[in-house]
Amino acid sequence: MRKPIIAGNWKMHKTVSEAIELCESLDRAVQDLEIDVVVCPPFTALSAVCALGMSKVKIGAQNVSIAEGGAYTGEISPLMLVDVCCSYVIIGHSERRQHFGETDAMVNQKVHLALKHGLHPIVCVGESLAQRKAGETETVVVSQTKAAFAGVAREQVPEVVIAYEPIWAIGTGETASAEDANQVIGTIRKTIAQIFDQEVADQIRIQYGGSVKPDNIQELMAQPEIDGALVGGASLDLKGFTAIVHYQTQ
Repeated sequence: MRKPIIAGNWKMHKTVSEAIELCESLDRAVQDLEIDVVVCPPFTALSAVCALGMSKVKIGAQNVSIAEGGAYTGEISPLMLVDVCCSYVIIGHSERRQHFGETDAMVNQKVHLALKHGLHPIVCVGESLAQRKAGETETVVVSQTKAAFAGVAREQVPEVVIAYEPIWAIGTGETASAEDANQVIGTIRKTIAQIFDQEVADQIRIQYGGSVKPDNIQELMAQPEIDGALVGGASLDLKGFTAIVHYQTQ
């Protein structure tokens, strides 16, 4: 039985004081849950929210460098993330791929470096609207998945979370139907089974991301292949995100 995982990607939102306020309230609100709850604040707030010593909510970063350190202005090392108690790190988000030129090869480098230092990568894969209309969804997500896991050891695979995020659904208000999302995530799981084996594929957790809200989380989580959600805008609101993580009691 895979443990559900719901993560909030705050993107470029929240000051340090706002992040502290939200995290303190969120940690109190999720004490009774038997799922993993993760928040990914901006880098400026990581140290402060880690210092809260939250008992339930885990902390993730939104990106990591391809290098452990050195002359990489503006980047952040996995060693730095571990030092401020990060457990997770988002890798390969479509916004990083689109705006900052991240390639499949870079995603793979980051996955290896994160695993080396004990971080759990949340690896994002997903197709654009043009690719979806062209019937290329499966080709795209399979290719991205294979590239991300190139050279990853079998025993490391369960440490990784995959997030299927169709680019056309991110921040648009549009969302894939629960059935469509389940089908694509099933394809991703089959790809992991082909790369490794079925036992590993049955262990890895795969989220859906793309305009996840309180009113669609139950339908998504009812699907057998979907193990959680990577939540964008709705994770910035305490009431909304609390409703999402409490989907089982709605």
